[in-house]
Amino acid sequence: MTTSSTARVSTSRPARYGKQLASHFSRKAEARWDGEEGRGAVTFPEELGWGELEMIAGENVLLLQLETREERLDRLEEVVGTHLVRFGAHDELTVEWKRQGGTEGTRWRSDNSGV
Repeated sequence: MTTSSTARVSTSRPARYGKQLASHFSRKAEARWDGEEGRGAVTFPEELGWGELEMIAGENVLLLQLETREERLDRLEEVVGTHLVRFGAHDELTVEWKRQGGTEGTRWRSDNSGV
C-alpha cells in the first residue's frame, strides 16, 4: 500500500536546492529538474527504498511530495531530508514532513539531527 508525505521548506533559493537534489540523486536514481518550470522529480529504485519525489520551487519555498510504500516512508523522508539540510546548512534549512491524513512525519534540521 502506498502513502504520501509533504514538506514545505522555507528558503530564499528553492530552485537552487531543487536542482541540487535532482543532480545529487541522479547518480543512483532517475532524476530531472526543469529550471524554467521550477520543478523536478526523482524516482528512487528499490535498493534506495522505492518511491517518487516531486519538487516544486515556489516563492521562498521548496515543496516536496513523497510517495512510497508505507513501510519505506520513514527511510525516504530521512534520505531526502538529511541531504537537503546538509546542502542548505549555511541557510539553516529545516524539513518537516506531514504525512497523508495530517499526521506528523520526521523532522530534519541543519545539524542533521531528527527531532
